[in-house]
Amino acid sequence: MNTLESHPCFGDHCRPTGRIHLPVSPECNIRCRFCARAISAKAPRPGNAARVVTPGEAMTILERALRICPEIAVVGVAGPGDPLATSHAVETLTLAHQKHPRLMTCLSTNGLALPEYLPRLVEAGLQTLTVTVNAVNPPILARLCRGVMWRGEFLPGEAGAARLISAQREGIRSARALGLTIKVNLVLVPAVNGGHVGEAAKTVAAWGASYFNVIPLLPAAEFAAEPAPADEAVESAREAAEGHLAVFRHCRRCRADACGVPGVSDYARELYRDFRPVETFSHG
Repeated sequence: MNTLESHPCFGDHCRPTGRIHLPVSPECNIRCRFCARAISAKAPRPGNAARVVTPGEAMTILERALRICPEIAVVGVAGPGDPLATSHAVETLTLAHQKHPRLMTCLSTNGLALPEYLPRLVEAGLQTLTVTVNAVNPPILARLCRGVMWRGEFLPGEAGAARLISAQREGIRSARALGLTIKVNLVLVPAVNGGHVGEAAKTVAAWGASYFNVIPLLPAAEFAAEPAPADEAVESAREAAEGHLAVFRHCRRCRADACGVPGVSDYARELYRDFRPVETFSHG
């Protein structure tokens, strides 16, 4: 079965395949202005999980998940912090690949540390990669991201945005050269990057991305008063991207502890009932 058929976050949903996101990443290395990451059992949005677990605990959860949901074809890490802000995601995917080499491994990241971790991710069997690229122009990105943590220093505004874009470009190019299938997510805030989607899609396609996913803003944090994009704005953004690469249209904005077949089943609450919540979360 190829990527298009077996990965519910890349394919065309012709097959009812499942995925599990293992919430092993407690920290983030950038500060998005719309971010609302939290340890929460209820919030239905990315960046949220009921627990943060260790790589070892994640393997216990994975075994339980495979018994409950044999449709799982993909094991990934998508938060609740950035998976490459620490080494936990790489350790987790390495263990998962060793124990279950038939499963596809996947990771979703902002890309800041991607060039550093990419060789280890490939060793861990990584086949698919998602990178969130909200803009490829530093002034635009600075309106969406307050800054980044880079080698122990906080780079604010456009300096941080330029560093992030540079890392994303290097990481995606290198990942493509190594044979990975790459999807780019863009969080759509029409008043900020709505007119920039076509340029962003064209740019990441040149870097080596094959798929593009427009994620409508979920108003929160500094953008709490910003209206969610209308369906027409989302479709317009997708059409702007579609001239440059394939557009993924089935995104359900999954939580960092999601488990099951998207839109069909959700076993997260059952999986984590025996694990104590971690009360801390770091934004770098």
